Amino acid sequence: MLERFAQLYESIGRRDIIEIAILSVIVYGVLRFIGASRGAGIVRGLGIVVAGFILVVQVIIASFDLTELSKILDYLLTTALVSLIVIFQPELRRGLLVLGRYRMMRVFSPSGEPIADKLADAAEAMSRDYTGALVAVQRGVSLAAYINTGERIDGEVTPDLLRTIFNKHSPLHDGAVIICDGRLAAAGCQLPLADAPQGNNHYGMRHRAALGLSDETDAVVLVVSEETGRISIASAGKLQPLSRENLSRGLVVALHSGRVSRKALAA
Repeated sequence: MLERFAQLYESIGRRDIIEIAILSVIVYGVLRFIGASRGAGIVRGLGIVVAGFILVVQVIIASFDLTELSKILDYLLTTALVSLIVIFQPELRRGLLVLGRYRMMRVFSPSGEPIADKLADAAEAMSRDYTGALVAVQRGVSLAAYINTGERIDGEVTPDLLRTIFNKHSPLHDGAVIICDGRLAAAGCQLPLADAPQGNNHYGMRHRAALGLSDETDAVVLVVSEETGRISIASAGKLQPLSRENLSRGLVVALHSGRVSRKALAA
């Protein structure tokens, strides 16, 4: 028995080491890929058990040249893989959503900034109806502390959903909506208030909150005035009005650069 293991160890070449290294990287990548999901602990534990079992069986098969057992193991592995995909379908779906949010994957996206178009459609509709709104889009600095002050939603960003949240009869319309990684994370959130600039007495709570958050973080904040219907965007502690015609383009500029271009936001 020991002699067979010694012969197996001596027979391992450079190619085998490279294959083991590649498989290790793949397994590690899969575990990291699903690390943020709710079933991450179960999947990791099960993955370690399955990987250890396969390794032991493969060593036994190679040591005793059990060709029939090798064929049975191949069938079992295929069945196990399909079963894992079915069992952990929700976790895999969440992992794919997380993967799609990485910047390096956005080169495959046909649209430059789909969130900007959805926000623009919602803001235009609320502006016509004189519905006040406050939407913060997370960029590099985490807004988790402010998300915890509101009602968690974790839903797809749509113009209808935003208009429903900011409807005057909605219990969440007074707070802010926070968008993270392209999804609506929470509503009814409380943001830090900044002092209104001197000579600008028309600044309401929403405008002060937009200035406060954009001053403390690199978030881009969209504001719709309930009194005038004016649409503004706050970034880097500054507030600029946007015209409806240039709203989508102005949002794209702000979301990508973090600063508002006066030429792009000509009101």
